[in-house]
Order: sequence, then structure tokens, then C-alpha cells
Amino acid sequence: MMCQIIIVFLFISPIALINGYGKNQNPIVNAPFGDIQGTTIRSLLGRSIYSFIGIRYAKPPVGELRFMPPVPIEKWNSVYDATKDGPLCPQPSNLKMSEDCLFLNVYTTKLPSEYCNPKRPVLFYIHPGGFYSGTSLSTRAGPKYYLDQDIVLVTINYRLGALGFISTGDHFAPGNNGLKDQVLALKWVKENIASFGGDPNLVTLVGYSAGGASVASHLCSPMSRGLFHRAIQMSGQVFGQLPIGNHQLHLAQKQARLVGCPDDTSENIMKCLRTKGAKELADSFGGFAEFGYDPVLLWRPVVELDFGQERFLTETPIQSVINGNFQKMPIMAGITTEEFSYRALATVENPELLRTMDEEFERVAPIAFIYERNTTRSKAASKKLREVFLGSDKLSRDSLTGLRHLYADGIGGFGLNRGVKLMAATNTKNTYYYRFSFVGKIHFYLPNTTEEFGAVHHDELLYMFNSERFPTINVTDPEYAMIKKLTTLHTNFAYTGNPTPRKSELLDNELWSPITPQNNVYMDIDKKLTMKKDLYEERYSVWNSLFPLRDYE
Repeated sequence: MMCQIIIVFLFISPIALINGYGKNQNPIVNAPFGDIQGTTIRSLLGRSIYSFIGIRYAKPPVGELRFMPPVPIEKWNSVYDATKDGPLCPQPSNLKMSEDCLFLNVYTTKLPSEYCNPKRPVLFYIHPGGFYSGTSLSTRAGPKYYLDQDIVLVTINYRLGALGFISTGDHFAPGNNGLKDQVLALKWVKENIASFGGDPNLVTLVGYSAGGASVASHLCSPMSRGLFHRAIQMSGQVFGQLPIGNHQLHLAQKQARLVGCPDDTSENIMKCLRTKGAKELADSFGGFAEFGYDPVLLWRPVVELDFGQERFLTETPIQSVINGNFQKMPIMAGITTEEFSYRALATVENPELLRTMDEEFERVAPIAFIYERNTTRSKAASKKLREVFLGSDKLSRDSLTGLRHLYADGIGGFGLNRGVKLMAATNTKNTYYYRFSFVGKIHFYLPNTTEEFGAVHHDELLYMFNSERFPTINVTDPEYAMIKKLTTLHTNFAYTGNPTPRKSELLDNELWSPITPQNNVYMDIDKKLTMKKDLYEERYSVWNSLFPLRDYE
């Protein structure tokens, strides 16, 4: 309150008007790593946002540092220009990319001054993209919606694909470098964010899809301990039916073959891949496809074996959570109504893909729905999944509903449900489960379809970030109510650890009850917030019976 009183006094002070405090178009922050100059943009409601973009948080991971853990930057002496986005990390894209891509952005509406230290909660956003694509560029993850709330927003880039996640199971490539990038960015926040008006002791991880899987992994990582205090895990998980192993040597070998490298030994693979251009590695990604564009998920976290390095994961996340060996904190996790179900459209509308899935279901199903291959259990699972979700008839367009459920549950829904229940059973803080059901005028992936789809994967992001890919939502649009609702839930959670700390008209006077092993509840986030029970329980029970938890303990 005292800070607010002083702000009012300064606003009417002639000295303040001369200095332009709160209206500085080129703000300079004095951070521990050095002075950083940003610029000023406007939020959706017209608030001044102090924008600092393209801030380097690690040394360029090039040359001898390629395929190595990130190296912290050193302090700089001159004023750092944080007015332009850094490049994308190498990925299949025509946008500006560079292997030197470890940059982050910071947005705030209140900088510290001699008279006031805001210490606002920090939302640390980890972008989606299957660990092979995506970015936090200001043009793709813009702050104009979030920064109408009193928070500090940090968005980051991290290494992708082989450059970030190659793992051979030995000292040549233990794995998880992209996740270690995220850890280093969190350390940068801990050391520097107070200079931007953020509270380093109140950091909320927010991650979507691969970012959500990252959040779940950080909860279980010894490297991330003490670096964050809340977790929002959105449509991504590491607790599903395909267990996390110690390596992905098969992917390293395939990556080698795709760019003309030998695939016989880890040493030869890594030695040759170091000679290849980053763009060549990124552009080869299409060669990993096995059925249409499937599998959705290739590069993943691994449980690192001990070669003397600092390990990001030392046991599987399922083991960590069952043993209670994860960071106990308020957790919010959930999915969209349909998730990846839209991918079923690509199958039923492509006669060749539909025929192949029908005739070779035992081979194709584990690729499309992400589970183990060529084992007795795999074959039994494929048979049961087809029987329950598709029936015995030849696959046709009438199979769309069943295929939608298989894609939605197999790629993410079932694993996230399992993880939420496991965490809720041993978390000493509250765990909040949700389904995002709201459908506005646009879908993330379905701009032209005539099919009736609910909210699909990534649809939440339309109400969290402004992006050049989609029209800006204005306050006069019906969708604006969801921007206000969703960003308020996240902000409440960042401040208090509870998305609905009290009843409010904005949040439909609904209180969000945490999920427990006894109640199995979730919040349905739609035009109206509604508490419900037993989300897709009948569907998930089929997956549970085929991939029982005891096999992963």
C-alpha cells in the first residue's frame, strides 16, 4: 500500500514528469549481469509494458559447445540492447534461425525505483513444439494479454531437436541439454529478475505441450530444486504409457543417416554430426515421419546415466512421483477437450493413410498413439484399443470419433491424467486439475474445417499470448472474456497458489477444488467455470488396464 501511495505522489510531481518515470520509452534496467535497455509497448488495455527482448542467458552453444550443457554468460560492461528479438533455435522453418539462440524476453509494467520495489510474481513460460520446433519470439508469444495483470512475464528459447535432445546413453551424449538450457534460464531469473520488478522467490513455471512436459520434468529434476515455486503444466506430460528410458540411440542413429553420417557407434555419430550445419540438421526433421506426419513425439527427456556430469533426471518421473521425490508445491495441470484429436481428420480424409491404418493397425497404432512397439504387450494393446474404440468393421470416415479419442488420449490425455493423480496423492500442496473447453471464433489447427470440434491442442494459447499468426482479440470481441478469465486464473495462482482464492463474478463465483484420490474432480474452463468429476474416466481406464502403473514403478 505504501508503494502505491508513493506512486501517486510521484505521478503528480513535476520532477517525475520531467524524468518520465513510468513513461520512459527506452527504459534501462541495472541488473547484476549489466545494464539492459529495452523499449515500451502497449498492453491490450493500453498499459505501458516495459519490454526487454533478445537477452542472452548462455554462451552461444556452437563449435565445441554444440551438444554440450549450456555455459553461463559473463557480465557485460556496456549497455545491452534488448530491443530486438533473438533468432529461432534451428527447426523446420523459413524464419530467421541461428544455432546461437539461447535468449529470453522479460516484460513488466512496473520497474523498481528509489521509492518502490514491486516484487511481483514471475510467470516463466516454456513454449510448445514437440521439442523440435517453437519459439518465444515476441511476435509469437506476445505479452499484450498477460501484462494487463500485475505480473512479470519471462519467455525463453531453448535448444531443439538433435541439438537439444540427442542422447546416446553414454558420455558422448548423455541427453537433456534443451532442459538444462531451461534450468540455466531459471538461474538467470533468480539472479536478475528483481531488477525488473519480479520476485525471485515467487516464480511460476508455465509450459504448454512440450513445455508442459518440461514443467513436469522440472518438478522431478534435482537440477531445478529451489528455482521455482508454482507449476502450471498445460497439455504435456511425462507420465504416459511410453516409459522414459536412458537414451534415444535409435533417433541419434536415424539423425545420422538422414544427414549422411555413420550410425555404427556413438563416437562416430557425434563426431560427424558436429561437422554438419545447424540448418541441415533442422531441415532433416521430415525424414523421421513414419505414418503421415506421425509420430507426433520423437525427442524426449531421458534418465541420464552417471558419467560425472550434472544429471537433469536421475530416475523416471513416474518413479519420482510415486516415491514422493518431487518438488512439493501448488500444481495446476490439464488438457483441452479434444487435444490432438484433430489429427484423426488427416487420417480419415486421406484414403491411403486410412487404408494403411486399417490393414496394418498393429504396426501403425503404436506410432500414431505413442506406445511401445513389436512386443507381446504392444500387440495385445493394439488389438484391445481397436476393439474398444473402433470396433471390428473396416475403418472408414465413420471411424472418426474413435480415432479422435485414440489420438487425444494416447498422445497426451491419459498420461497427464495419470500424472495428476499420482502427484495429488503425495503432494503436500494442492493440485488443481482442469479441462479447457472454450471455443472461440478460431481454432489453432482447424481454421477451415466444417467438422464440429471442441477446443483442440494449443487453443488455450490464443487467450494467453498475442501472435502474428492470429488476429488480435479486442476488448469488444466475445473472446476477450476468456482472456480476462484465463489470465486471472493464472495470476491468482501465481500470487496465492490457488486459482480461485475467493469467489468473484469474473470467475463465475466458482471455487476450484483441488483434486484428491477421493474426489477425482476437475474444473471445466468454458464460458462459465464449472467443477465436474471423473474426466474421461471410462476411456482412460482402458489405457490403465493395458499399461498398468505397476509396470513402470
